[in-house]
Amino acid sequence: MRRDFKALSEGGRYTEAVAPAGSILVGVLVILVTGIVGLAVSGRRRAKAAVREADARADGRLAEAAQRLSEHERRLEELAQERKGTETRLREQLMRFALLDRITRAIGERQDTESIFQTVAATLEAEMPVDLACICAYDAVTRELIVTSAGPRSAATAAPLRHGTRILMEASELAGYLRGQLIHEPDVSSVQAALPARVRAANLLSMVAAPLQLESGARAPGARALFGLLVVARARAGGFTSSDCEFLRQLSQHVALAAHQAQLLEALQLAYDDLRRTQQSVMQQERLRALGEMASGAAHNINNAISPVMLYTESLLETEPALSPRAREYLETIRRSIADVALTVARMREFHRPRETQQSLAPVSLNEVAREAADLTKVRWSDIPQQRGFVVRMRMELEDDLPKVLAVASEVREAAINLIFNAVEAMPSGGTLTLRTRHSLGTEGSDGDESPSIALEVVDSGVGMDEDTRRRCVEPFFTTKGERGSGLGLATVYGVVEHVGARIDIESAPGLGTTVRLAFPVPVMVDRTMTLEPVARPTQLRILIVDDDPTLIKSLRDALESDGHSVATAGGGREGIEMFRAALDGQQPFAVVVTDLGMPYVDGRQVAAAVKEASGSTRVVMLTGWGQRLANRGEVPAHVDRLLSKPPRLRDLREALS
Repeated sequence: MRRDFKALSEGGRYTEAVAPAGSILVGVLVILVTGIVGLAVSGRRRAKAAVREADARADGRLAEAAQRLSEHERRLEELAQERKGTETRLREQLMRFALLDRITRAIGERQDTESIFQTVAATLEAEMPVDLACICAYDAVTRELIVTSAGPRSAATAAPLRHGTRILMEASELAGYLRGQLIHEPDVSSVQAALPARVRAANLLSMVAAPLQLESGARAPGARALFGLLVVARARAGGFTSSDCEFLRQLSQHVALAAHQAQLLEALQLAYDDLRRTQQSVMQQERLRALGEMASGAAHNINNAISPVMLYTESLLETEPALSPRAREYLETIRRSIADVALTVARMREFHRPRETQQSLAPVSLNEVAREAADLTKVRWSDIPQQRGFVVRMRMELEDDLPKVLAVASEVREAAINLIFNAVEAMPSGGTLTLRTRHSLGTEGSDGDESPSIALEVVDSGVGMDEDTRRRCVEPFFTTKGERGSGLGLATVYGVVEHVGARIDIESAPGLGTTVRLAFPVPVMVDRTMTLEPVARPTQLRILIVDDDPTLIKSLRDALESDGHSVATAGGGREGIEMFRAALDGQQPFAVVVTDLGMPYVDGRQVAAAVKEASGSTRVVMLTGWGQRLANRGEVPAHVDRLLSKPPRLRDLREALS
């Protein structure tokens, strides 16, 4: 065919025979070529469309993948930020827990609320940190907050909330705290409540106040009572986050619990101290009771032993006018000492009981008491110090024409002796001891009493006392001398002055010595109206003495016989009853029976009952060491007409017999 087309093209000649077949062939070729070209173009177009469609799909998938990748990247970024925030929050929580643990441990080591509160405030300022941290106590009666503890920074800069500041709270402001709500004020600039106003006055803008509550079952089980607030503040507004508030809420619970435990510990300590004081008081009372019982048991024998001394001394002073002044002075001293011994024994026996008026008051010269006390204690303030190599100088400053006071001479003398002993003890290296009497129109006592008084003062230049010792020195058994002291010296002095209605004033300071003043009220009666007239000797009587002490019997017999009486004696209660009945049967009755109270087998009560049963007109005089006590209590034994104390005085015997 190509050859045919070539031949045709080269010669340009067609034959008739081949013309139709060539045209058809050309048409077919044209159609074929056109179809092929069309197919090729169409295929190319379809290919291009397919490529474009594939590209479009690929681009869509790439865009979708890129979008998904972007979403993943954004999500990863969000997760990273969330994780970072979580880590920050966890770190902050760990720091808060660590701080809470440190504060809890710190306050757990404290045992008093003040140190607990101070530790919390200081730690919050230093480690949270905050610009103000304080704890306020709540007074439910006055509805006030009282700043009890503040951190060092707060104390220096926050004057409106310094220690001791009182803040009056309104009921509406208190309501939330009473319900246990934590109050957070991000900005206190416009808040008009009392507490935020104080915070604002301290140039602070944000605050948190957490209530401190304790379990209180008084109103209802599980109820909680507000006892304070934990208040923290910062200078900037919005200074506290929710985690800060939660931390402070938890901390307030720990602080409240620690404070409650400290209060319980303090209450327990107070209860223990009260129990210990009660135990000591009971032990002291038991010691006093034992001392009283021991003295009571010994009083009978002691009184029996000193009774003859008293009777013979008074008899000699009365019946021997030719005594030398020196002998008379010695006998007077003996009589005075015996009276003091008797009074001391009686007071020791009664020391564990409330003081009773055992002696009537009489006029006493404080000048004479001072001189006698100085004489009786000379060995203590003169001889013994000299043996130790130091000197105590005694100075007497006695006011002339000093009125007498109403008192018991032996008690005042004993008080002065105790004060002299204490003064010498207070001057271990020597010094000056002054006995002073004076009449004051207005006393300068520590209690502010301005009434006139007559004072006996004992002044030393010794070591002195601090204020606590000065206040407690009159307490029984309180002593600063250790094992050397009994703690009864000044307590005895206090009992003496209380007995006579006087007052004891003590002025002292460390290193400045001590002045002890016994201030007696000025008596209203004139001295001469209180003098005792001598008792006339009674007429001669027939007297029976019943006692189990032969020495006392002999001294009584001698004293009564020197007054002209006829005296018979019996060595016991049974023998006395038999002698009385025999004399009654023999028509020689006794007019008076003098009997002891405490005797073996048959005591004085039985003797008195038997005498009155046999002869109601016979007088019974009972002689006993418990005489004044029984009389004061109204416990005079039945059938006894007169009760006398041992050691007996001649004057008392004569009064009883007359």
